[in-house]
Amino acid sequence: MKNIKFYNSKSDKFGKEIKLDGVKYKGYTVGKLPNKFAYIFDEVNDREGTTSWFNYKGLTFIEKIEGGW
Repeated sequence: MKNIKFYNSKSDKFGKEIKLDGVKYKGYTVGKLPNKFAYIFDEVNDREGTTSWFNYKGLTFIEKIEGGW
């Protein structure tokens, strides 16, 4: 059975953070999705996108990356 714990995000009043089996995810509403959402690689800007996410209770959850690197 998977363990899920909910947290309130301090940086965004609409955002929710969860921890699912030790991995942190941040929830976004449809209008607040980050620019890197749903593409594999952007050749113009030479950066990678987000290709894995899940939806739960009306939010789209993307793995939260800690740190600058």
